[in-house]
Amino acid sequence: MNFPDDLLYSPGHLWVRAQGGTVTVGISDFAQDQLGRVVYVDLPSVGQAVAAGQEMGAVESAKSVSDLIAPVSGRVAEINEALADNPAPLNDDPYASGWLARIELSGALPAELVDAAAYRKLVGA
Repeated sequence: MNFPDDLLYSPGHLWVRAQGGTVTVGISDFAQDQLGRVVYVDLPSVGQAVAAGQEMGAVESAKSVSDLIAPVSGRVAEINEALADNPAPLNDDPYASGWLARIELSGALPAELVDAAAYRKLVGA
């Protein structure tokens, strides 16, 4: 499994790429592997306020439906609209074209976010 070292990871298996006051969020390679083939994604709305630890959407696969738990607090600035028509990038390219949303932070990054080494230990990889 791939866990890029330049990202942070949440206990809810989302990755975070910080870029100034905005973060890009997506599901980790571990999460997409556990889900199996993603068939539908329910993303938050642009402008929606999200709170770290709270549900901000869902991902549906042939196996199950999993909530997307916001890894940060802030306001959704952009969503990956291409995933509505074709969620395949969530499985095929989770760290690039499979990103979910960009969120403008309303505070600091939560302490619950861990680096790639700690996330590997968390998931037993």
